[in-house]
Amino acid sequence: MPGKTSYPHKTESLREQGALNPRPHAVKSELFQDSDFFDPRDLVQVRYEMLRQARVEKSPVSRAAKTFGFSRPTFYQTRAAFDRSGLAGLVPRKRGPREAHKLTPEVVEFVQRCRQEDGSLGAEELANLIMGRFGVSIHPRTIERGLSRRKKN
Repeated sequence: MPGKTSYPHKTESLREQGALNPRPHAVKSELFQDSDFFDPRDLVQVRYEMLRQARVEKSPVSRAAKTFGFSRPTFYQTRAAFDRSGLAGLVPRKRGPREAHKLTPEVVEFVQRCRQEDGSLGAEELANLIMGRFGVSIHPRTIERGLSRRKKN
């Protein structure tokens, strides 16, 4: 795989940043074959080169998308993100909730009171108590993560 010898931790870094291309094998561009600079694992670089090929080299959208392992709809979404935000638009955004939105301050306070009264309560029991009191279903792992975040702060 290109770049592996010179940057052994790059794959993990790309994964942590959310920029690891899930389909590097689908990149057929000659630029990305046996190159130390062009890396098919780098999703931002692959997206940029796809857009550049279409815009600068005047390659048809369908060919550019296919060459870089994407669909036409993905090409258009990528182009819109780039036109809107520049290179930053090519960095994938994390999906899903940004925080534990069910663990409101009121719920956390309730959990802490329950834990003070009975320190042996586990996350599953706490989830059941929360459901009974607030009518909110919270996964036990979410409760565990929320409590560990509170301890850190």
